[in-house]
Amino acid sequence: MGTEERPLIIDLEASGFGGLSYPIEVGTAAQNNSKYCSLILPAEDWTHWDEGAEKVHRIARDILETYGKPLRSVAEDLNNLYAGKTLYSDGWVVDKPWLVKLFHAARLNMAFSVSPLEMILSEPQMKKWHETKNELLKETKQQRHRASFDAWIIQETYERTRGKSALTR
Repeated sequence: MGTEERPLIIDLEASGFGGLSYPIEVGTAAQNNSKYCSLILPAEDWTHWDEGAEKVHRIARDILETYGKPLRSVAEDLNNLYAGKTLYSDGWVVDKPWLVKLFHAARLNMAFSVSPLEMILSEPQMKKWHETKNELLKETKQQRHRASFDAWIIQETYERTRGKSALTR
């Protein structure tokens, strides 16, 4: 990633918070302000469902079964969009395993890498991260906890903490 580029951001929503959980939505924010978002149709053996997680992301399982995209299609989309690139996650410790689960079920190799957001944050950025993110959330007046919106919020917070901002969605 060049020093002037906006980082590629990825965020996932999942069926729960533990080891039995699986990805149900993936969203990205790219350098040109474009976004990708897809609900994921769960694999047949992905049955774990946590109502607490559903309250956070507000995606019911029947919504996934109706509107979710086949997991192989989602994995192919991500590979086509981001082959050879690095995407950054503010929740790498959970997002990476969910992506591994997605690609394993799709029987595809990930053509991109995922790295913790902290790998590209400077110490001054880290110090003002939460305050800046909270200000941005107030400005947007949205409480939507969904993957593509969250990816955009992370990307925009990154830009603002390094003194650059376009505030475009």
